[in-house]
Amino acid sequence: MMVKFYYPDGDWCYRAIQTVHAIYHNPEGKLIARAEKSDRNGYYEFEITEFEMIGPGTRHS
Repeated sequence: MMVKFYYPDGDWCYRAIQTVHAIYHNPEGKLIARAEKSDRNGYYEFEITEFEMIGPGTRHS
């Protein structure tokens, strides 16, 4: 299963579900995703506007 992340600038990317650690709203109300770094040495966080679970086809914002 894949997760498609949509960025605030309109761009998007795909991540394998097993590399996604968390998706949450920060104290400012922004939607944040936490994913595993490509070298598997920790996590990084980035702002998103929505995400889609590829498979079920459901979007969450």
